[in-house]
Amino acid sequence: MRPYLLESDLPGLALRHRGKVRDVFELPAGTSEAAGRGAEPLLLIVATDRLSAFDVVLPDPIPGKGEMLCQISNFWFGQTAHLVPNHLTGIDVAGVLPPGVDASLYAKRAVVTKKLKPVPVEAIARGYLIGSGWKDYQRTGRVSGITLPDGLQQAEQLPQPIFTPSTKAAVGDHDENIDFDTMVRAIGADLAEQVRDATLRLYAFARDYAAQRGIILADTKFEFGTDADGRLYVMDEMLTPDSSRYWPADEYEIGTSPPSFDKQFVRDYLETLDWTKTAPGPRLPAEVIERTRAKYAEALQRLAGISVD
Repeated sequence: MRPYLLESDLPGLALRHRGKVRDVFELPAGTSEAAGRGAEPLLLIVATDRLSAFDVVLPDPIPGKGEMLCQISNFWFGQTAHLVPNHLTGIDVAGVLPPGVDASLYAKRAVVTKKLKPVPVEAIARGYLIGSGWKDYQRTGRVSGITLPDGLQQAEQLPQPIFTPSTKAAVGDHDENIDFDTMVRAIGADLAEQVRDATLRLYAFARDYAAQRGIILADTKFEFGTDADGRLYVMDEMLTPDSSRYWPADEYEIGTSPPSFDKQFVRDYLETLDWTKTAPGPRLPAEVIERTRAKYAEALQRLAGISVD
């Protein structure tokens, strides 16, 4: 059976946060100095193989998913560093793990990052009308307060990409779309404008890159943080199938919900069950797990040119 990591266990490191997929640990004071980076506070972020659907963490992991997500993120961080700085430090993960921990288990799924102050909003760019944006448009003709042309269809490309922030919900809760003015009131006009501009720059770059590989980037979600000097960084994950909606261009059709390179197999299966979409989540059949893993692997190969077993 393919090895998996459902929950990281790193004795001696303080667990700062356990999210739907990522475990975040504080690294001891002095780690950055030992790596020649001054007294900069650092984190170790581990992408586990946990899977969430409808904001519920499911009991069954997708083996290797965390490694694939981490590698896709690292690829995009590298591709976009000239546009927006990111939280990666380049410090070797093996050098910060506690004694006795199997470094091979964490080599491809963990990164050492700057410790930043998170911006408390989800930064979403949409180039196509789908998901919660499509639902909002059907109801109001707008998405996050942005009025769109009449008569748009599901999955139709928008006249231009739009920035649609949302609240950042805790595990088990649901994010809610907000308008830009609400975001300004929450974090201030200057930071809000920086986040909007960075989001749309990153989306445009990734959209064009993916298009050259036969993939449509319909929408994506970024997280940002600031350092002690107020400088903005993109952080957490970046342009993964978990945070983005990727469609095969040759299967795209307006008026339908195109197939995507993510956990759609899981969502489709769960929709067939008598489940209230609240915790605890149901177990997954082996076929659903394997088909989902294969979709993540295909995204990694087509976008980053990285193959997995």
